[in-house]
Amino acid sequence: MIICIGAGPGDIGYLTQRGAQLISDADVVAGFDAVINVVESLIPESAETVLMNYRDQVAQLEIVAAAHHAGKRCVVVFMGDIHFSGFQYLERVERACGHPVETLPGISSAQILASRAKVCFDETTFITFHRRGDLSPFKRHLVHVLQDQRNAIVIPCPWDAARSFMPRHIAAYLLEQGIAPEQPTEVWENLTRAEAEWHGTLAECAEQEFSDMSIMLIRTLHPLASQIEPQ
Repeated sequence: MIICIGAGPGDIGYLTQRGAQLISDADVVAGFDAVINVVESLIPESAETVLMNYRDQVAQLEIVAAAHHAGKRCVVVFMGDIHFSGFQYLERVERACGHPVETLPGISSAQILASRAKVCFDETTFITFHRRGDLSPFKRHLVHVLQDQRNAIVIPCPWDAARSFMPRHIAAYLLEQGIAPEQPTEVWENLTRAEAEWHGTLAECAEQEFSDMSIMLIRTLHPLASQIEPQ
């Protein structure tokens, strides 16, 4: 067995009961260092832990795949929900194993933010820049979302300086594309763990620095609810 599990947004209290049970029953538990730290208390002493980072993930996943093919119960733990920001990582797991694997979704930071900020998913588009490859299509998509008067929940890209696309970069890009500087904007840091929230405008956001553990909400200037006529 091999299964990929979403571990929630950072606090173990947001891990599903099913996910916790699978980790507790595993022979091998693998994942990025920060994610394994979240679930460490659930990993049995008898289990092998395979840690990885962006540089060595392909080689480390080969170790996990070998254990899986040897008949061990393997769990690969993702932060948040696998299908929100972890899809490229999921592809690497499946490439290492040579076949599709089972997934167990978790709670994402986007879902937590929607709850904290009281925004409706029906009126909100979620976009993640936490991905490899060309970000240009996703940047254009964000512009179109805001032009269509929808809220946007955005996960920034916190990698090296050459690729960094953090809230201030996102705000500056949107201003360059003609999005209104007064667009209401929020940045939430360390959701479910020592939370901090910032509220302001898109123009003000372009002047702010935030940590890597950030998620951004850009609210529409024209909420759909205000356009609905009473029955």
